[in-house]
Amino acid sequence: MSTRDSDLQGPAWDLTAEYASLDSSELQSDLDRASALMDEMEALTPELGEAGSPSAAGSPSAAGSPSAAGSPSAAGAISAAQRVRKLADDADVLLRNVAVFVRCLLSVNSRNEAAQVLNGRLRSYQQRYADLLQPLTQFCDLADEQTIDAYLSDPQVAPCAFLVRHSRERCHELLSLPEESLVNGLSRDGIHAWGNLYDQLSGTLSCKVLLDNEQREMGLAEASGLLQKQDDRLRRSSWQAINQAWEGHEETCAAAINAIAGWRLELCRKRSLRRPVHFLDAPVHMNRIQRDTLEALLQVAGEHRELARRAARLQAAAYGKTAIGPWDSRAPAPVISQDQGPGIAFADAVRLIADAYGGVHPEMGDFVRMMVQNRWIEGTRGNSKRPGAYCTGFAKSRTPRVYMTYTGGASDVITLAHELGHAYHSWVMRDLPESQRSYGMSLAETASTFGETLVRDAMLQNASSAQTRLEVAWEEMSALVTFVLNIPTRFEFEKKFYERRQERPLRPAELKSLMSEVWITWYGDAVSEPDPLFWASKLHFYISGLSFYNFPYLFGYLFSLGLYARRQAADTNFYPRYVALLRDTGRMTAENLADRHLNTDIRKPEFWRDALGALAPRVDAFEDLLRDVGRAPAH
Repeated sequence: MSTRDSDLQGPAWDLTAEYASLDSSELQSDLDRASALMDEMEALTPELGEAGSPSAAGSPSAAGSPSAAGSPSAAGAISAAQRVRKLADDADVLLRNVAVFVRCLLSVNSRNEAAQVLNGRLRSYQQRYADLLQPLTQFCDLADEQTIDAYLSDPQVAPCAFLVRHSRERCHELLSLPEESLVNGLSRDGIHAWGNLYDQLSGTLSCKVLLDNEQREMGLAEASGLLQKQDDRLRRSSWQAINQAWEGHEETCAAAINAIAGWRLELCRKRSLRRPVHFLDAPVHMNRIQRDTLEALLQVAGEHRELARRAARLQAAAYGKTAIGPWDSRAPAPVISQDQGPGIAFADAVRLIADAYGGVHPEMGDFVRMMVQNRWIEGTRGNSKRPGAYCTGFAKSRTPRVYMTYTGGASDVITLAHELGHAYHSWVMRDLPESQRSYGMSLAETASTFGETLVRDAMLQNASSAQTRLEVAWEEMSALVTFVLNIPTRFEFEKKFYERRQERPLRPAELKSLMSEVWITWYGDAVSEPDPLFWASKLHFYISGLSFYNFPYLFGYLFSLGLYARRQAADTNFYPRYVALLRDTGRMTAENLADRHLNTDIRKPEFWRDALGALAPRVDAFEDLLRDVGRAPAH
């Protein structure tokens, strides 16, 4: 590897601060301690008593539960529940810590057999934990209000009040305790097995890309990196190679996606004894938003799809085309001058992001530099690396980690800024009680997308050439196209797929047809052809722990634009308000958060229209820039 390539590649992260290795004594000690804590949980389970019968009325009641918080049986159940909650929190921290360590290792090297073995072992711990948590979940969901008030009176339990109240909104879905335990038990080798199969497949698949006039075999992560290259033919060749690799496993992918959806749909049917349970109920509730909010969000995206299509057509014109191809979603700005370097060195990317973050407050810039100094970022390249980018964190130390494959493209800088936004979000919450540090996925995208916008605008402001201005504006247009066209495409595909899956499993050809159909619905004439295998290549459809991992990105994108507008209004109190908003994401619904910190009602389309409407002048400015450099479309 040349020196220049070494500069472009990101660093390897250091995980030894958590565990020295897979066979470290501390790792095994944490698993042993988690087992001991679960033993105590199991011993207390009989004392929880009957929290309520799921076959009773569809709302928390006293039926079958302690009738009064002061009765002996109720007092014993409450005390046991409080103790189980504390034990569960401690066990959860240990299990998540090991799980994150294993995931980090497998992300960098999906062929790490020792990590795969430990990952398999860990599932049994997680399975037992989920089973032992069910009695407490039923207690909290089905006990009467007086009992819950008494349960939450413990200072160590009180911080979980929001989670308890929020969970009780879905108490009508609960099955009996034995049935819930059965679901958890079967899920390990059921729905989660299919998700794990896909993860393993994506990390081991290779494809052959035509590179420098010769076929070169590489992993999917490396091939995906080529989608960020200038050469249109190379991008198309890479996209075709990736799709060809997936097409060779389309039957496997179809079996997996059908099994995952089928599992969820059957569970919805089983949970519909007292009230119909829709497949969107769980993701909406998990995101802590209301259906009205989701519908308003998607309605406004539909209203503004032509704005995003216009941005896509302008990007196509810059490459001398009339429409973009599916291989262009991560394409960089075309070269309009010869002052273009080979790429953005990782160190330069860090400086760009730290300066942009520091423009809001010095603490944010210091945080970015700390992440690098502590080696909490993984950005190397490798054939066995899994594709994608994410932010995770170790529960014991409460320290974040960022994972990606950095290749020097401008979009890599934005991706790094995005993931560092996630990391900063968790960092400002590190002192909160554990029960208040988890938040819905829609709110999880707030800080990350805010970080993207910061970096793009800072780069545009400091641009010293037309080429740099084009690159920065290009990233902004790419974000508009991704969030307003691609994300709704994913949502509509998944929604229609689930609707059809209720009748029967779909064949690969049907999945391709459906994906192509919704692709054209949203992209229209702005795309030269659809991406029929996107259902197979997009890992988000195979995350077994959650569904509809798409609309949160659109929510976060537009929600962050609302935040950014307040920052641009030169509010001297913006930073403390911003941090306060982030800290509240684990203890409020999105609607309440917007009402308190933004004084707005996000269930109505006006907020979203204002956010998207503000982008129209930016598209105008992009067209003016293309005209200045001789790349505007002919009229």
